[in-house]
Amino acid sequence: MAELRLEQLSKVFADQTVISDLTLAIPQGAFTAILGPSGCGKTTTLRIMAGLEKLSGGRLWLGDRLLADAQTHVPPEYRNMGMVFQSYALWPHMTVAENVGYPLKLRKVNGAARQKQVADALEVVELGAYATRSPQELSGGQRQRVALARCLVSEPQVVLLDEPLANLDRHLRATMEQTFRTFHRRTGATFVYVTHDQQEAMSLASHIAVMHQGKLMQWGEPETLYQRPQNDWVARFIGKGSILSLATPSHIQQLDQRLLHQSAGHTQTGARSLVLIRPEHVQISPDGLKGTVESCIYQGERYLLELRLDDGQTLSAFHSAALALQQTVGVRLLHGWRLDAA
Repeated sequence: MAELRLEQLSKVFADQTVISDLTLAIPQGAFTAILGPSGCGKTTTLRIMAGLEKLSGGRLWLGDRLLADAQTHVPPEYRNMGMVFQSYALWPHMTVAENVGYPLKLRKVNGAARQKQVADALEVVELGAYATRSPQELSGGQRQRVALARCLVSEPQVVLLDEPLANLDRHLRATMEQTFRTFHRRTGATFVYVTHDQQEAMSLASHIAVMHQGKLMQWGEPETLYQRPQNDWVARFIGKGSILSLATPSHIQQLDQRLLHQSAGHTQTGARSLVLIRPEHVQISPDGLKGTVESCIYQGERYLLELRLDDGQTLSAFHSAALALQQTVGVRLLHGWRLDAA
């Protein structure tokens, strides 16, 4: 196992820059998500790691081994990486066991040794009884597990996953997420998981790289990205929340209830800051700031409110009961994060 390092990586197609100056160190054995909207460059980054795309600039390292730079390009089959695609990429004319064993066949692993490795890989994904079936006889979730077993059988140092749950329904996604956790724990490999779904990234990954327009916006643990985003784009992209313009003290990042209410009641013109308020940090109260209910959406265990404050700014809040539209309520802000001090 070894750290995977991207140093000032760039990729240009014709005259379009898809990845720009991307620097990232993925720890050995980590479960890392590359998260971002469509077109941000996350899949291209994954394909560069796999060796399916040549980089335009920068360097890619696996431990102390140079995989790619302007002059070097180690072919995919020599990188000791496995890749799981969104489309499964299973051969329909092969059985499940033959699909899983194909990487070993390419390596000239034959006979009982190959059979044992294939059987062990299928047991990990709980598909040992399906070895002789064809992929067409399996559900989407089962096909994805076959693709995982095929990746596992070659014992890669790094496992690359390109939106592997995108084609599955919500129920299967939850089941497959647990499969990925188990798979990661049992192999100890470094996982790099590309997704546009922040819920997937938050629930699976130990580290997340957030990308936008080919650039790394923030890198860190899920809790850090949620609680302490580095800019307003990350704050809006990760989780629900409101960004208010407030006259806050310039030297304080984390704002408590007292400071928030002082700032919100400060009407004079002058320097103001962008402050992130998560809906769980907004409390409906008999007193406090005044807000008008503009929207009330039932979400099962709670209601999501959209409030209009007296100064015209909007604020999201969670509440345990439905409130009438245009109702005036009191609001207490319990915690805020000052973005331009991040």
